[in-house]
Amino acid sequence: MEHQDLQRALRKKILSISFNVKSGHIGCSLSCIDILIAILIYSKQNNEDFILSKGHAASALYVCLNYLGVISDKTLESFYQNGTVLSAHPAPNKFTEIPFATGSLGHGLPLAVGAALSNKLSNNDLRTFVLLSDGETNEGTTWESAHFAVIKELENLIVIIDNNGLQGFGRTGEVLGETASLDKFNQIGFAVYECDGHNIQDLLSIIEKAEKSKNKKPILIVANTIKGKGVSFMENKLEWHYLNLDETLLEESIDEVQNYIF
Repeated sequence: MEHQDLQRALRKKILSISFNVKSGHIGCSLSCIDILIAILIYSKQNNEDFILSKGHAASALYVCLNYLGVISDKTLESFYQNGTVLSAHPAPNKFTEIPFATGSLGHGLPLAVGAALSNKLSNNDLRTFVLLSDGETNEGTTWESAHFAVIKELENLIVIIDNNGLQGFGRTGEVLGETASLDKFNQIGFAVYECDGHNIQDLLSIIEKAEKSKNKKPILIVANTIKGKGVSFMENKLEWHYLNLDETLLEESIDEVQNYIF
Protein backbone atom coordinates (compact mmCIF):
# COMPACT_ATOMS: atom_id res chain seq x y z
CA MET A 1 0.00 0.00 0.00
CA GLU A 2 1.33 3.46 -0.90
CA HIS A 3 2.14 5.76 2.00
CA GLN A 4 -0.70 8.17 1.28
CA ASP A 5 -3.21 5.36 0.84
CA LEU A 6 -2.18 4.00 4.23
CA GLN A 7 -2.40 7.44 5.82
CA ARG A 8 -5.96 7.80 4.52
CA ALA A 9 -7.05 4.27 5.41
CA LEU A 10 -5.87 4.41 9.01
CA ARG A 11 -7.34 7.87 9.52
CA LYS A 12 -10.72 6.58 8.38
CA LYS A 13 -10.45 3.73 10.90
CA ILE A 14 -9.68 6.21 13.69
CA LEU A 15 -12.73 8.23 12.73
CA SER A 16 -14.98 5.17 12.51
CA ILE A 17 -14.04 3.54 15.80
CA SER A 18 -14.23 6.90 17.58
CA PHE A 19 -17.67 7.60 16.14
CA ASN A 20 -18.97 4.17 17.17
CA VAL A 21 -18.45 4.91 20.87
CA LYS A 22 -18.62 8.71 20.78
CA SER A 23 -15.06 9.00 22.07
CA GLY A 24 -12.88 12.09 21.99
CA HIS A 25 -9.14 12.53 21.49
CA ILE A 26 -9.63 12.41 17.72
CA GLY A 27 -7.55 15.48 16.91
CA CYS A 28 -4.48 14.23 18.76
CA SER A 29 -4.74 10.80 17.10
CA LEU A 30 -4.87 12.37 13.63
CA SER A 31 -1.89 14.48 14.66
CA CYS A 32 0.39 11.52 15.37
CA ILE A 33 -0.90 8.69 13.15
CA ASP A 34 1.73 9.33 10.46
CA ILE A 35 4.51 9.16 13.05
CA LEU A 36 3.11 5.84 14.27
CA ILE A 37 2.94 4.52 10.71
CA ALA A 38 6.61 5.40 10.17
CA ILE A 39 7.73 3.78 13.41
CA LEU A 40 5.48 0.77 13.84
CA ILE A 41 4.92 -0.28 10.24
CA TYR A 42 8.20 0.71 8.60
CA SER A 43 10.94 1.09 11.25
CA LYS A 44 10.53 -0.90 14.45
CA GLN A 45 11.64 -4.52 14.59
CA ASN A 46 9.41 -7.11 16.28
CA ASN A 47 11.53 -7.39 19.43
CA GLU A 48 11.98 -3.63 19.90
CA ASP A 49 9.85 -1.51 22.20
CA PHE A 50 7.58 1.37 21.28
CA ILE A 51 5.95 3.43 24.01
CA LEU A 52 3.08 5.80 23.27
CA SER A 53 3.63 8.30 26.06
CA LYS A 54 0.73 10.46 24.83
CA GLY A 55 -1.62 7.61 25.67
CA HIS A 56 -4.76 9.60 24.91
CA ALA A 57 -3.97 8.97 21.22
CA ALA A 58 -4.56 5.25 21.77
CA SER A 59 -6.87 4.90 18.76
CA ALA A 60 -3.94 5.72 16.47
CA LEU A 61 -1.86 2.99 18.11
CA TYR A 62 -4.69 0.46 17.88
CA VAL A 63 -5.39 0.99 14.17
CA CYS A 64 -1.68 0.53 13.39
CA LEU A 65 -1.55 -2.70 15.37
CA ASN A 66 -4.72 -3.80 13.60
CA TYR A 67 -3.04 -3.17 10.24
CA LEU A 68 -0.08 -5.29 11.38
CA GLY A 69 -2.40 -8.14 12.40
CA VAL A 70 -1.66 -7.83 16.12
CA ILE A 71 -5.21 -6.67 16.90
CA SER A 72 -8.06 -8.44 15.11
CA ASP A 73 -10.89 -6.58 13.38
CA LYS A 74 -13.32 -7.94 15.97
CA THR A 75 -11.17 -6.72 18.85
CA LEU A 76 -10.73 -3.31 17.21
CA GLU A 77 -14.51 -2.98 17.03
CA SER A 78 -14.64 -3.36 20.83
CA PHE A 79 -12.56 -0.19 21.35
CA TYR A 80 -13.65 1.82 24.41
CA GLN A 81 -16.55 -0.52 25.20
CA ASN A 82 -17.26 -2.43 28.41
CA GLY A 83 -14.96 -5.42 28.80
CA THR A 84 -12.62 -4.36 26.02
CA VAL A 85 -8.85 -4.88 26.05
CA LEU A 86 -8.59 -1.64 24.03
CA SER A 87 -9.19 1.00 26.67
CA ALA A 88 -9.14 4.76 26.17
CA HIS A 89 -5.47 4.73 27.15
CA PRO A 90 -3.16 1.79 26.38
CA ALA A 91 -3.08 -0.92 29.03
CA PRO A 92 -0.34 -3.57 29.41
CA ASN A 93 -0.45 -7.37 29.71
CA LYS A 94 -2.63 -7.88 26.62
CA PHE A 95 -0.22 -7.38 23.72
CA THR A 96 3.57 -7.54 23.79
CA GLU A 97 3.51 -4.46 21.54
CA ILE A 98 2.02 -2.45 24.45
CA PRO A 99 4.61 -2.94 27.21
CA PHE A 100 3.37 -0.28 29.65
CA ALA A 101 0.21 1.53 30.68
CA THR A 102 0.43 5.15 29.53
CA GLY A 103 -1.64 8.27 29.49
CA SER A 104 -0.57 9.81 32.76
CA LEU A 105 1.57 12.29 30.90
CA GLY A 106 5.27 12.61 31.58
CA HIS A 107 5.81 8.93 32.35
CA GLY A 108 6.55 7.53 28.89
CA LEU A 109 10.08 8.87 28.56
CA PRO A 110 11.20 7.57 31.99
CA LEU A 111 9.85 4.14 31.03
CA ALA A 112 11.59 4.27 27.66
CA VAL A 113 14.86 5.30 29.25
CA GLY A 114 14.68 2.27 31.53
CA ALA A 115 14.03 -0.04 28.58
CA ALA A 116 16.88 1.49 26.59
CA LEU A 117 19.27 1.15 29.52
CA SER A 118 18.27 -2.49 29.94
CA ASN A 119 19.06 -3.15 26.28
CA LYS A 120 22.41 -1.39 26.57
CA LEU A 121 23.37 -3.41 29.64
CA SER A 122 22.35 -6.57 27.77
CA ASN A 123 24.76 -5.66 24.96
CA ASN A 124 22.13 -5.99 22.24
CA ASP A 125 21.34 -3.66 19.36
CA LEU A 126 17.66 -3.19 20.16
CA ARG A 127 16.24 0.31 19.93
CA THR A 128 13.57 1.88 22.10
CA PHE A 129 11.13 4.30 20.49
CA VAL A 130 8.93 6.67 22.49
CA LEU A 131 6.42 9.23 21.24
CA LEU A 132 5.78 12.29 23.41
CA SER A 133 3.35 15.14 23.04
CA ASP A 134 4.89 18.61 22.97
CA GLY A 135 2.90 19.39 26.12
CA GLU A 136 4.78 16.63 27.93
CA THR A 137 7.96 18.64 27.63
CA ASN A 138 6.41 20.85 30.34
CA GLU A 139 6.80 17.90 32.73
CA GLY A 140 9.69 17.64 35.18
CA THR A 141 9.88 13.88 34.73
CA THR A 142 10.63 14.40 31.04
CA TRP A 143 13.70 16.48 31.80
CA GLU A 144 14.93 14.27 34.63
CA SER A 145 14.82 11.23 32.37
CA ALA A 146 16.31 13.20 29.46
CA HIS A 147 19.36 14.08 31.56
CA PHE A 148 19.61 10.45 32.70
CA ALA A 149 19.55 9.28 29.06
CA VAL A 150 22.41 11.64 28.23
CA ILE A 151 24.62 10.66 31.15
CA LYS A 152 24.06 6.95 30.37
CA GLU A 153 24.86 7.54 26.67
CA LEU A 154 21.67 5.85 25.46
CA GLU A 155 22.22 6.13 21.72
CA ASN A 156 19.65 3.32 21.29
CA LEU A 157 16.87 5.66 22.51
CA ILE A 158 14.80 7.43 19.85
CA VAL A 159 12.48 10.12 21.22
CA ILE A 160 9.92 11.65 18.87
CA ILE A 161 7.86 14.69 19.86
CA ASP A 162 4.47 15.20 18.22
CA ASN A 163 4.85 18.97 17.95
CA ASN A 164 1.34 20.21 17.12
CA GLY A 165 1.43 23.31 19.32
CA LEU A 166 -1.67 22.46 21.34
CA GLN A 167 -2.28 20.79 24.69
CA GLY A 168 -5.30 20.11 26.88
CA PHE A 169 -6.29 23.68 27.70
CA GLY A 170 -4.36 25.97 25.41
CA ARG A 171 -1.54 26.56 22.99
CA THR A 172 1.65 24.99 24.24
CA GLY A 173 3.64 28.17 23.76
CA GLU A 174 1.22 30.09 25.94
CA VAL A 175 1.03 27.58 28.82
CA LEU A 176 4.66 27.14 29.90
CA GLY A 177 6.42 28.22 26.74
CA GLU A 178 7.95 26.34 23.82
CA THR A 179 9.67 23.56 25.74
CA ALA A 180 9.63 21.11 22.78
CA SER A 181 12.82 22.81 21.73
CA LEU A 182 15.67 21.49 19.62
CA ASP A 183 18.02 23.95 21.34
CA LYS A 184 17.08 22.82 24.85
CA PHE A 185 17.56 19.13 24.07
CA ASN A 186 20.76 19.85 22.15
CA GLN A 187 22.17 21.82 25.06
CA ILE A 188 21.72 18.94 27.49
CA GLY A 189 23.36 16.47 25.11
CA PHE A 190 20.83 14.95 22.69
CA ALA A 191 21.44 14.50 18.99
CA VAL A 192 18.56 16.58 17.61
CA TYR A 193 16.63 16.46 14.34
CA GLU A 194 13.49 18.02 12.92
CA CYS A 195 11.07 16.84 10.25
CA ASP A 196 7.57 17.07 8.79
CA GLY A 197 5.55 14.75 11.00
CA HIS A 198 3.01 14.06 8.25
CA ASN A 199 5.51 13.07 5.56
CA ILE A 200 6.28 9.36 5.94
CA GLN A 201 9.37 9.48 3.77
CA ASP A 202 10.72 12.49 5.66
CA LEU A 203 10.19 10.69 8.95
CA LEU A 204 11.92 7.53 7.70
CA SER A 205 14.84 9.51 6.28
CA ILE A 206 15.39 11.34 9.56
CA ILE A 207 15.27 8.11 11.57
CA GLU A 208 17.80 6.54 9.22
CA LYS A 209 20.04 9.61 9.31
CA ALA A 210 19.94 9.71 13.10
CA GLU A 211 20.86 6.05 13.42
CA LYS A 212 23.86 6.42 11.10
CA SER A 213 25.27 9.16 13.32
CA LYS A 214 26.14 6.97 16.29
CA ASN A 215 27.80 9.31 18.77
CA LYS A 216 26.76 7.99 22.20
CA LYS A 217 23.90 10.51 22.31
CA PRO A 218 20.19 9.74 22.65
CA ILE A 219 18.18 10.85 19.62
CA LEU A 220 15.48 13.52 19.69
CA ILE A 221 13.25 14.12 16.64
CA VAL A 222 10.83 17.04 16.69
CA ALA A 223 8.08 16.07 14.23
CA ASN A 224 6.10 19.16 13.28
CA THR A 225 2.42 18.28 12.99
CA ILE A 226 -1.10 19.69 12.86
CA LYS A 227 -3.72 18.59 15.36
CA GLY A 228 -6.62 17.02 13.46
CA LYS A 229 -4.56 16.66 10.27
CA GLY A 230 -6.68 15.60 7.31
CA VAL A 231 -10.04 16.99 8.46
CA SER A 232 -10.37 20.73 7.85
CA PHE A 233 -12.82 21.48 10.66
CA MET A 234 -10.53 19.75 13.16
CA GLU A 235 -7.17 21.09 12.03
CA ASN A 236 -5.38 23.20 14.63
CA LYS A 237 -8.53 23.34 16.78
CA LEU A 238 -8.17 22.85 20.53
CA GLU A 239 -11.77 21.67 20.93
CA TRP A 240 -11.08 18.50 18.91
CA HIS A 241 -8.99 17.28 21.79
CA TYR A 242 -12.36 16.51 23.38
CA LEU A 243 -15.26 16.57 20.90
CA ASN A 244 -16.81 13.51 19.29
CA LEU A 245 -18.47 12.96 15.92
CA ASP A 246 -22.11 12.77 14.91
CA GLU A 247 -23.22 11.05 11.69
CA THR A 248 -23.02 14.20 9.58
CA LEU A 249 -19.53 15.08 10.77
CA LEU A 250 -18.37 11.49 10.35
CA GLU A 251 -19.48 11.46 6.72
CA GLU A 252 -17.88 14.85 6.10
CA SER A 253 -14.60 13.85 7.73
CA ILE A 254 -14.39 10.52 5.88
CA ASP A 255 -14.95 12.32 2.57
CA GLU A 256 -12.23 14.85 3.35
CA VAL A 257 -9.70 12.22 4.36
CA GLN A 258 -10.43 10.15 1.25
CA ASN A 259 -9.42 13.09 -0.95
CA TYR A 260 -6.66 14.55 1.20
CA ILE A 261 -3.23 15.02 -0.37
CA PHE A 262 -0.50 14.58 2.23
